[in-house]
Amino acid sequence: MKILITGGAGFIGSNLALSLQDENDVLIIDKMRSDECFENGNLKALGHFKNLLDFKGELFISDILQRDFLEKVKDFKPNIIFHQAAISDTTAYNQKEVLSTNLNSFKALIDICIDLNIKLIYASSASVYGDAKSPQTVGHYECPKNPYAFSKLMMDNLCEKYKNELHIVGLRYFNVYGEREFFKGKTASTVLQFALQLLSNKAPRLFKGSDKIYRDFIYIKDVVNANLKALEAKSGIYNVGTGIARSFQDIADILQKELGTNFECEYFENPYKNSYQFHTQAKLDDSFAYRPEFSLEEGIKSYLPYIKNYFEKEYNA
Repeated sequence: MKILITGGAGFIGSNLALSLQDENDVLIIDKMRSDECFENGNLKALGHFKNLLDFKGELFISDILQRDFLEKVKDFKPNIIFHQAAISDTTAYNQKEVLSTNLNSFKALIDICIDLNIKLIYASSASVYGDAKSPQTVGHYECPKNPYAFSKLMMDNLCEKYKNELHIVGLRYFNVYGEREFFKGKTASTVLQFALQLLSNKAPRLFKGSDKIYRDFIYIKDVVNANLKALEAKSGIYNVGTGIARSFQDIADILQKELGTNFECEYFENPYKNSYQFHTQAKLDDSFAYRPEFSLEEGIKSYLPYIKNYFEKEYNA
């Protein structure tokens, strides 16, 4: 099949590309990173060439808002689009920039997919739930707390509007961690951040009350599998998590056990507590064939060899 992946040089997109390239014609479209930053100091684009060192397909450099992006999609005529590209920084508060980037490009993609009969699988987010009680369920109390989360809710509304006109599936990722997230920098998972601190012989630094901050942490291999299952799913929106909430403290404790360390954790005030989700847990849809295969312990154990490699070759480079 001909498969197009937007944001394919990023964390989730690169894992998708590498898992699909052996049996398919894969095109990646990515803006790629530059020195351009948001007002919060975080990089605007996170795609990195080192995520694609093993990629054998075609890479096309473009912003999803540019005309040449849409022209490339039309010229390639994919059977499937995995749409991962977006402004995904939850602390980017320029509403015009976040919403125009995430929404306008998505509507244009929907129009193309309808015209060319393309399957569209896109990245939504558990951030749309805001403070909804756990377990979070699609269609129940969705109250986003930042522009990024709101943009994903609006994308989901478009999915619902057009789901009878094309095969379209939105996947609400919960807290994803795993290989090739290193170049996300400050927005990488706490699994990676705590592990790098421990490997540096430093105590893990956690928010105060981290034993009471719960998230549904999902390993990247499960996320890739969910995207593949979405190809045969009924059009609509589905949660992608484990269905089990674990604390930030659990992550630090699992890592210390795996790495054989015994540091006393350092705790500091959460600077994002007014816009933070303190408990997420996915309610999995029985009609969606995806089911997670990795517990948090299993995912971290599988991921650690890659983290050690990042630490040796990138972190201290």
